[in-house]
Amino acid sequence: MKSVGILGTGAYLPEKVVTNKDLEKLVDTNDEWIVTRTGIRERRVAAPDEATSDLAVKAAQRALEHAGISAEQIDLIIVATVTPDMFFPATACLVQDRLGASKAATFDLSAACTGFLYGVSTAAQFIATGVYKYALVIGVDCLSRILDWTDRSTCILFGDGAGAVVLGPVEEGYGFRSYELRGDGSGGDLLKVPAGGSRMPATEETVKQRLHSVVMEGREVFKFAVRVLSTATEEALKKAGLTKENIDFLIPHQANIRIIEAAVKRFGLDENKVIVNLDRYGNMSSASIPVALNEAVEQGRLKKGDTIVLCGFGAGLTWGATVLKWSLE
Repeated sequence: MKSVGILGTGAYLPEKVVTNKDLEKLVDTNDEWIVTRTGIRERRVAAPDEATSDLAVKAAQRALEHAGISAEQIDLIIVATVTPDMFFPATACLVQDRLGASKAATFDLSAACTGFLYGVSTAAQFIATGVYKYALVIGVDCLSRILDWTDRSTCILFGDGAGAVVLGPVEEGYGFRSYELRGDGSGGDLLKVPAGGSRMPATEETVKQRLHSVVMEGREVFKFAVRVLSTATEEALKKAGLTKENIDFLIPHQANIRIIEAAVKRFGLDENKVIVNLDRYGNMSSASIPVALNEAVEQGRLKKGDTIVLCGFGAGLTWGATVLKWSLE
């Protein structure tokens, strides 16, 4: 089994910024209420002519450039998203064509906010076993397209964005050390888009009832998230033969500052080791972790040999964590 790590990172955020003050004009809320309860001050929203694949391509191009890998060298493209351009073909196929990655296998992966973790865990196995050499994993969502902008309990939380990584062989002892992926479908009703699929196809009535938008039981999701962020991290560290004392940086899913703070306190980790950017971007679903990772790379915070933990949770319910030893200088 070959050692697999991250060779390059990239991200793309739409230009349009929607602040809490902007939301005050849409729903009964205010900046202080949003910041106090979520930690979010602003988020990005895709332009009317921007689709999920557009965001994904820009993030992917930057990751390829950072890695020094051409699109033609990519063997596999996985796009983790819950907002594909369309049901089919897969958004990954559209991205492949735009990038010119002519030999790459392509598919989309749906695990909501945990999608990026599922994506890198899956792609890494193809490389570790020698099936492929290079893989491109993109976490991307245009959640603004599936929000009810009259529902103040959800529209304040989410934003649009894309983050990408190039995976490939790294020197022995570096790269991914363990994976912990879990799911619990009994909590599927806690966070969902009810209509639009085979269970409830689109009709005039489903549109009128706003059933094509995100609905969430916020209190239950909060309790679930605090619990699983810490337990997933503990399990991933245990599999890697490490403890929390070995962590140099924790990059959690960026959903709510209170969830992150509660999980970190429960886990007993130094808050200075936790990378947070949700105040500027909100919850970008599968894009949250790779965007935060890319920012840490661009800021020069990660050093070769650092132990990094990526952890997240999302609809499904799904959750997970992965531990890697950073291999880039």
